[in-house]
Amino acid sequence: MSIFSRLRSKLFKLSNHLMDQQERCKKCNIKCGLIKVSPDVLRSLEDGFQKLSGSNSTSLLKKYLTKQVFDELKQKKTSFGSTLLDCIQSGLVNHDSGVGIYAPDPEAYVVFASLFNSIIQDYHGGFGPEDKHPKLDWGDISNLEDLDPNGEHIISTRVRCGRSIEGYPFNPCLTEDNYMEIEEQMIKIFRTMEGELEGEYKDLTTMSKEEQNQLIDDHFLFKEGDRFLKAANACRFWPKGRGIYMNHNKTFLVWVNEEDHLRIISMQPGGDMASVYKRMIEGVYYLEQNIKFARSPRFGFLTFCPTNLGTTIRASVHIKIPKLSSDNNKLDSIAQRYHLQVRGTRGEHTESEDGIFDISNKRRLGLTEADAIREMQDGILEILRVEQSLP
Repeated sequence: MSIFSRLRSKLFKLSNHLMDQQERCKKCNIKCGLIKVSPDVLRSLEDGFQKLSGSNSTSLLKKYLTKQVFDELKQKKTSFGSTLLDCIQSGLVNHDSGVGIYAPDPEAYVVFASLFNSIIQDYHGGFGPEDKHPKLDWGDISNLEDLDPNGEHIISTRVRCGRSIEGYPFNPCLTEDNYMEIEEQMIKIFRTMEGELEGEYKDLTTMSKEEQNQLIDDHFLFKEGDRFLKAANACRFWPKGRGIYMNHNKTFLVWVNEEDHLRIISMQPGGDMASVYKRMIEGVYYLEQNIKFARSPRFGFLTFCPTNLGTTIRASVHIKIPKLSSDNNKLDSIAQRYHLQVRGTRGEHTESEDGIFDISNKRRLGLTEADAIREMQDGILEILRVEQSLP
């Protein structure tokens, strides 16, 4: 080999080494400090923090975003480029938020841990910084019962879980191509579903407005315009990459790229919890045979909102309790005792209509799937017992 060939070879190797080093530095920018938070982001953070501090907000964000924590985190970034502003911008805009924080990517839970850990511990009932979420356990379905066998109170029962696909960030960091890739992957899987789960995928870009509105009114489809998600930058490129899969009976649904990459839902009229829960498990099991979900040894299944971490299970009923609806203190007391969340007829940030509430389990982290379902079941049975005992 000539001297010029050897020199070319060395230069080529050196060039590759420098490129590899640059890639490594990009990935470790948090430690190296090579990627700085922009002055515009810092100004937005400082301004938002001052306004939140001076507000009458009761959010968990305000409670735990002390000046010390703020100064510690405001210059940090994840390898996806997410800043503290990406995490808290919804809570800075919406002072009436209950929580006020989202994770723009999976790394945010680690990089901004001093804030997330405090909020998570508060919301999830004592899940501390050293705690780890237990392994998946669906439990024994035969232990579940029909919550309202006479059909007097429960209008419908619904169990859902969220899933994030491994290798992708969450909404604020997803590109337009990411949204389309996720949707295309899911469409291929949906086409192979059989039996009770067999159905059809409908994407929002081709769905008529009339059909969208009807599905929303029927409580099947998510709707655009949630101001908390918008402020979190979670609605970009709407409606591209978004849609809904429904089995033929409309008892099994999968939302694609709404708040999380996937929301897997089982629902039906009445209070037969066992049937609803079993169908959701079957759907989740089928999907995870075809795609890998993001899971953390500490937090369980990872989601955009920290309230959904862990099991991600939300088991709920639309329940008519006219007597208890006139005694909010008594209803709230039962809800607190059984870790339930009471929402209006049409979900979060809505009012009750005709004494109908949406009531679900609140805790999802630090307990098994079976525990979450059992907690919800016991709480609903107690609410019905009290409702029926009132004059």
